[in-house]
Amino acid sequence: MPRILLAEDDEIIRISVSDRLKQYGWLVDEAEDGLKAATMAEKQKYNLVISDIRMPGLSGISLLGRIREQSQDIDVIIMTAYGSIDDALDCLRKGAADYILKPFDMDDLIIRVSRLLDIQAVKARCASLEASCPLAANRLIGNSPAMHQIFAIIEQAAPTNATILITGESGTGKELAARAIHQTSPRRDKPFVSINCAAIPEGLMESELFGHERGAFTGAEQTRKGKFELADNGTLLLDELGDLPGPLQAKLLRVLQESEFERVGGSKSISVDVRILACTSKNLQQEVAEGRFRQDLLFRLQVIPITMPPLREHKEDIAELCKSFLREFSSSHHRTLSLSQTALNCLQSYDYPGNVRELRNLMERASVLCKGPEITPADLPTELRSQTIHSEIGLNLAENLAVAEQICLKRALEYCNGNRTESAKVLGISRKNLWEKLKGYGIE
Repeated sequence: MPRILLAEDDEIIRISVSDRLKQYGWLVDEAEDGLKAATMAEKQKYNLVISDIRMPGLSGISLLGRIREQSQDIDVIIMTAYGSIDDALDCLRKGAADYILKPFDMDDLIIRVSRLLDIQAVKARCASLEASCPLAANRLIGNSPAMHQIFAIIEQAAPTNATILITGESGTGKELAARAIHQTSPRRDKPFVSINCAAIPEGLMESELFGHERGAFTGAEQTRKGKFELADNGTLLLDELGDLPGPLQAKLLRVLQESEFERVGGSKSISVDVRILACTSKNLQQEVAEGRFRQDLLFRLQVIPITMPPLREHKEDIAELCKSFLREFSSSHHRTLSLSQTALNCLQSYDYPGNVRELRNLMERASVLCKGPEITPADLPTELRSQTIHSEIGLNLAENLAVAEQICLKRALEYCNGNRTESAKVLGISRKNLWEKLKGYGIE
C-alpha cells in the first residue's frame, strides 16, 4: 500500500488534503513543520512526499534536498501560494516531481498523485521484467504422471500466499516452477524478483536482499532498494537458498515472520507484502542435521514442498521437450529443424545427469552442427550414439556395422566440410566407393 507524507503548517489545509488522500486507500502521515517531516522521512519509508514550500523550522526546498540525499525513489510534490515560473523551475531543477499552486482543485492533486504512484509501479514492473526476460520464453513442459503431479500442486498452491520450497536436482526446472506459481497467482501483474543466493558474495548478500542507506559502507553513495522492496506486492524467489550464510538466515526468518526489515545502515522499519518462494538443489534436512541451516527457517519455508523430478524419471516427456527446444532454435538460427526418430530414440536412452538443462544444451549443439534440416544420431555426442546402436538394433552384427558405417561417413563429411574427395581420402576408400555408400544409405 503506498504511503504518503504530508507536510503542511496550515492545519485546515493539512486535514482537508489528508482526508481526501485517505479516501483513495493511501496511507497518510502528517507533519505540521519541515523538521518533523524530515525526522519522519528518516524513520519511515514513503512513496511520495507532499510539502508546502514555506514552513516553520525547515522549508519545503530544504526538505526536498534532504529527501533527495536519502533516496532518488521518493517523489516530492511542492505546494505554494507564492508561486512563479522561476519558483517552479527551481523546484523541478532541485528534484521535485511536481509543483502545484494554492489554492488548487483537490481533484487535480489526486490526479497528480495517482500519476506519480502509477509511474513508480511501472518502473518496479519494468525492473522485474528486465531481470526475468531471459526466462520469459521458457515454461514447464510435460504430460508424464510425474509432471502432472507437479502441475496439480501448482494449481492448488498458486492462488494462496503460502510459502513454497521447491527442491530437486540441478537442471530440473525449479525456477520455471516458481515462475509458473507466480503467473497463476493473484500477484501475476506484480513484480517477480529473483536472487541467486549462491552467486553473490557473503559480504554483499545483506545489501542485495534488504538494500542499504547512503553512507552505510564505502561506496554506498546513494540509498538503494533491496530485492524485498523491489518485490513489494509481488513474489520474491530465493534461488539456491541452501547457500544463504547463517547470519542472514536469522534475518530472513524475522522478515518471514514480521514482514518488515531495516536497510543496511538504516534504523527505520520497512514493511513489505511479499510472497516468498525458495529453490535449492541441496538436501536441507541434511544441512540442518550438520548445522549449516536453521531448522526453524526450514519449517517456515516448506509450508508447501514441491520436489521436481529428474528427467530420467519422466523420459516420456523428452519428445515434447525436444520439439519445444527445436522451435526455439529454429527461430533463433533462422532455419527449419526436425529430429529423426533414431536420434529421438537415442536421446530417450540417455540418463541426463544434468536433467532438462543438459537436454536443452544437447539440442542447441545439434541444431548448430547438423548439416541438413534433420538432426540424426551423427549430430549427437559419441556417448549418445553408442546408446542408439545398443538400444535400437540389439546384438545383430550386420545392423550394428551399418549404423556405425553411417556415423563414420557423416563424421568424415562433416570434418571435410562436405568435400567428397577429401572425405574419401580420410576414410581410406575411393571416391566412387564413397559415392555408392552415400547413395545406399540415402546420405546427401
